[in-house]
Amino acid sequence: MNASPLLLPEWTPVEAVLLAWPTEDTDWAPWLEQVRHTYLRTIAAINASGAGVILLCRQQDVSAIREQLEADASVMLVVAQYDDTWMRDYAFLTCQQDGANHPIEFLFNGWGDKFNATKDNQVNQRYLSSLCKNALQTTSIVAEGGALEIDESGHLLSTAQCLLNPKRNGDMSLSDYETVFKQTLGATEVTIFKNGHLQGDDTDGHIDTLVRFTPNNGLVIQACDNRPDDSHYGGLTALCHECSEALPEHEQFRLPLPAMYNQKNERLPASYANFLICNESVLVPVYGQPEDEKALTVIAQAYPAHQIKPIDCAPLIQQFGSLHCISMQIPVHTLNEQVCRQLQTGVSIYGV
Repeated sequence: MNASPLLLPEWTPVEAVLLAWPTEDTDWAPWLEQVRHTYLRTIAAINASGAGVILLCRQQDVSAIREQLEADASVMLVVAQYDDTWMRDYAFLTCQQDGANHPIEFLFNGWGDKFNATKDNQVNQRYLSSLCKNALQTTSIVAEGGALEIDESGHLLSTAQCLLNPKRNGDMSLSDYETVFKQTLGATEVTIFKNGHLQGDDTDGHIDTLVRFTPNNGLVIQACDNRPDDSHYGGLTALCHECSEALPEHEQFRLPLPAMYNQKNERLPASYANFLICNESVLVPVYGQPEDEKALTVIAQAYPAHQIKPIDCAPLIQQFGSLHCISMQIPVHTLNEQVCRQLQTGVSIYGV
């Protein structure tokens, strides 16, 4: 291989999306049925957007999952062990190199050793690498998919608060990270924002809750213009200013901020920027809040060539994450032919 690898942007055509089925053994237990309903609706929306779903699950859940899915759903079940369902942060990323797609994984340590992630960190090598045409590449750096946003030119975005957590990579500097992202992901330019963080966010400010690229020189930003008295107003407004300075040629599409709290009166990090682009659709998290309609309008303006599909993610945010966090897209020409064929046969079990 001669050309540098390049992390593919999310609007690259997608052949499948990775999900992991929520179980009663995880923190989803108090909201399990509601969360599973969100997953089923997400699966249906992904299928309707022209992509299959590769769903990790426990062996004991296979029969019940099959009963809840339409028989002709494009879903391949992969029996696996995992700690949690936030696949955005431990599933492989896809880079293109010399015209071929290559899966690549960083190390995952539970967002800086906040949670046990031993099983999650083994998912790519134990279960997912065999699904791909090309060999899985592994780096020695701790990083999560939700911390990285890239466009088709290789401009990569991330956040300083996340990267500089010493429990991820010790004393690595932002300059060190920039070198890693250029060498490993083919980034041509790296912008690392210093402002913006949502209260209750365990990830230390993942970029996928804050700023997202559009394919037409736009930035979708989780702003706070609608809540000038909110504690987030200063930081998110400063983030918008940072975006203007770093990417002055990009049009800004500013999202309203909802104010959601759990039963313990803890602020939940509800972000409309945590959407999933899937072929010609954008699956957008909504929360049953007054800001939902405005957020959908803003995202429709940002992605005028896409169909906007709202997904009720109020159950997901109870565990401090949302739609993008639970999913990882797989671009076309990444999976091997056997898997692609199997995804066209209705609900199936990998290897059976």
